[in-house]
Amino acid sequence: MKRALLGGGAFLLLLALGLLLAVKLRYGGGGDFPNRVPGPPRLPESALELVAELPTPPGNIAVSSGGRVFVTLHPEARPAIKVAELVDGKAVPFPNEAFQTGAGEPRHFRDVLSLRIDGYGRLWTLDNGGHGRHPGRLLAFDPRRNEVLVDYEFPRAIAGLGSHLNDFQVSLDGRTVFIADASLFARTPALIVFDIEKREARRVLEGQPSVTPEFYTPVVDGRRMEAYGLVAVRPGVDSIALDANGQWLYFAPVTSTQLYRIRSGDLVDSSLSAADLAARVETYAPKTMTDGLTMDGEGNIYLSDPEHSAILLLKPDRTLETLLQTPRLRWPDGFSFGPDGWLYVSCSSLHQVIGLPQSSVAAHAPYPVFRFKAPVAGIPGH
Repeated sequence: MKRALLGGGAFLLLLALGLLLAVKLRYGGGGDFPNRVPGPPRLPESALELVAELPTPPGNIAVSSGGRVFVTLHPEARPAIKVAELVDGKAVPFPNEAFQTGAGEPRHFRDVLSLRIDGYGRLWTLDNGGHGRHPGRLLAFDPRRNEVLVDYEFPRAIAGLGSHLNDFQVSLDGRTVFIADASLFARTPALIVFDIEKREARRVLEGQPSVTPEFYTPVVDGRRMEAYGLVAVRPGVDSIALDANGQWLYFAPVTSTQLYRIRSGDLVDSSLSAADLAARVETYAPKTMTDGLTMDGEGNIYLSDPEHSAILLLKPDRTLETLLQTPRLRWPDGFSFGPDGWLYVSCSSLHQVIGLPQSSVAAHAPYPVFRFKAPVAGIPGH
């Protein structure tokens, strides 16, 4: 009996080691990203103005033309409040407490990372359903009345298990939503095109080089971002931005060495074959390891660089310039322009959150939201 138990224990140990090795081979590893920070920053650290300090990390941010500031609280930190409005520097649940807890509200938030305000003043939230364990959901609110205007649950064929509806942009005409499925676990990254009026969604560019991460692993503040030594933080297409004219969508995975773009008109053209659409993707310019993206009115692209605690500018001549760099930018993440030329940035500090106990979140609080005067103004909410 004792020999049988020992033999069974050895088998289970070998099985566990085999499973860990399989996870490591599928999700782990990766080299160091090339350092492309071009030089000293244009703006001094004093250009950063503190908007709020929060007890849990912010995810993304959206600022209305009237100056109202909305944030998600990053799902990786397992926050009690998922979506909030910042009022006097405090996070107030939006649109109400029921959407945070689910008490009596079937459309309640689960894992909301991204939010945007479109040209019609609608506040959009994108729920990834916990990496696709639950159906993803796109909601649009009237923030003046806290009413739901659009409610769409993605079919499992569009956002299944292992998907990660990460970030999105709303077209200027308010008819289409372009979504980045980073697909960290399913490893089938793609863009999703959602027709608001028809309530139809399509997956496009799935598996193309432009949406697939390159084999690098972020190193932030000395920590190699490989959770438990097994799973590298290497999502597919993540960063996504629409230009001020609504003509070009810019996008890239975090660990891609290049930024890509495609005409929004091509994305909404469902008559194009997969091959024809892929052929219309342009390699735009080299970039740094980038999490968030936004664009101003003159075609400058702002990139958040968590590895170097920096915000960089990719200019229309396709050269990079360091705009801000300071340790205060702890994993700069999401952007939103506000009124009067202010550019807001959330700092999610994911190197102090992912794969770490809940006590680490509390130990590294508070988590900042900043703003600074951008060289050129952009569209509020984007």
